[in-house]
Amino acid sequence: MMETAAINNEILSLIKDWEPRLTSLQNETITNYRNSQNRTVKQILGHLIDSTSNNIHRIVHLQYQQSPLTFPNYATFGNNDRWIAIQNYQNEDWNNMIQLWKFSLIHFCHVINNADKSKLDSEWIAGADKKITLETMIVDFPEHLKLHLDEINELINNK
Repeated sequence: MMETAAINNEILSLIKDWEPRLTSLQNETITNYRNSQNRTVKQILGHLIDSTSNNIHRIVHLQYQQSPLTFPNYATFGNNDRWIAIQNYQNEDWNNMIQLWKFSLIHFCHVINNADKSKLDSEWIAGADKKITLETMIVDFPEHLKLHLDEINELINNK
């Protein structure tokens, strides 16, 4: 059985640690340096906003739709880069992005706290021959978040 309190604490701790760091970054740092996927700090944070939003939608759908759920995987075939480009995160107001990231994650915590425990085995079809349970989606989310925060950290430290 998943323990949402630990997941919430981890996510809220990351917000507490990262919000002031993100706020203090210079424009040159957030717009000029690029990672191995050719993303800037702003674009990585935009991806995290998209990822949080998409996961919230999956979590909600998995609680009332038939399992396994067919729901678009925005990250396949480079579509997550399309999302970043279409929303033009590179030219978004940085402080607004930080707040959107923060409050999206806080809402994610609220959503998982209220997830129907009887639906944790509901599955999402993530790709050909790949299904992910609601529980796994929730439990694995902090690792995805940390992966991308580590990318931001690398860009900050290697400028």
